[in-house]
This record gives sequence, C-alpha cells and structure tokens, in this order.
Amino acid sequence: MKRIIGLTGGISTGKTTVSNYLKNVYKLPVLDADVYARDAVQPGSPVLDKITARYGSNILLFDGTLDRPQLGEIIFRNPSERRWLEDIIHPEVRDRFLAAIHQLSETIVLVVPLLFEAQMTDLVTEIWVVSCDRQQQIDRLMQRNSLSLEQAQARINAQMSIEEKCQQADIILDNSSSREMLLRQVDAAFLRHLRTAPDMRDARPTQQRSRSPQ
Repeated sequence: MKRIIGLTGGISTGKTTVSNYLKNVYKLPVLDADVYARDAVQPGSPVLDKITARYGSNILLFDGTLDRPQLGEIIFRNPSERRWLEDIIHPEVRDRFLAAIHQLSETIVLVVPLLFEAQMTDLVTEIWVVSCDRQQQIDRLMQRNSLSLEQAQARINAQMSIEEKCQQADIILDNSSSREMLLRQVDAAFLRHLRTAPDMRDARPTQQRSRSPQ
C-alpha cells in the first residue's frame, strides 16, 4: 500500500523543518497545502474573483495579486469569514492533492496545516503532528511574521489546539527542544515501517547527520 504521510501541527511549530528534511534527506515528494492554496488565488482564478466580489478591489495589491496580510486581518478576527474562505479554497486544495497522489507511486508527504479542520485525513495513511509549547509557538510566530502578541494569538486560536491534534496523531514530533532532537524523532518515525514495507527498505538518509535512535 502506498505510504502517505500527513504532516500537520500548529502554526510555527516546525512543519517546514520536518518537511524539508524529508524532502532533502530521504528524497520524498512533498506536497504542500499552502502552495496549492496560493496557486488557487492567482490573478484570474475563480477563487480570487469570489474573494474580490466579497471584499472589494481594495483586497488586491497594485499588481492584481491578493493582499494576504489584509485578508489575514479580516479572517483571523472573524470566524465566519474564515470559514467562508476555507469553504472555497479547501476543495481546490483537495483536488490538487488527489491529482498528485494519483500520479505518484512512492511514499508521499502531504503538508496540511489544517489536516483535521479541512477533513483531509482520508487522504493519508498516517498522521504526524509537530508539537511544541504554546509560548514557544507564540514567540516563534511573532518573530517569523513580525506580528504583535494579539495577532499571533488570533492566528493560533483560529486552529484546532495542538492537544487535540496530538490525540489523533499516529506520530507526535516534539519540537520544544533542539532541531537535532526533532530530526532524530523524524528518522525514527520514518524508518519504523521498513520491516513491514519491503519497497522502502532501501530508503536511508542520503547525508550523514547523526545516528538514529534505536
């Protein structure tokens, strides 16, 4: 059976670190919901037309692209507007995932921040949740996106809690310590299926980093 890893977690918990490692070291194809969501709102797309019709042309930048920070301020302060946006974008993302999965025969990684919220768990065979302490999450998000405390908290609160996601995970990757410790967990999680998946027995890290935990 095709192995499809659903990689999720809260915003700024470390999903990109994990997905980049799986892509660069294990050479796995990584499909990212955020990339598909950005593609879905390109100028001329039906989704962007709906957004413009709802919020007006002021939601666009001078070059006709979506003003993401402005849209973020709207949807993270208003749950009903966020749900409206998700209802028109999630089907587009799902269709792109399905098309890509159909074309690939090897192990695949789907990076889906809203894996549970968007009800896409049926697309994957196992769920990995990247977790960290809430204060770490807030601090990382504020630093990464230059947000205020209020803005960071609003974005975190808009998602299902890390605790709820962890309850539904097959693998929990704790990113509250060092990058090295996180990647050791990734190695252990990825390699644990080798005994039962003959097609994966040749999959090994292509660069020397550290010995995987026994």
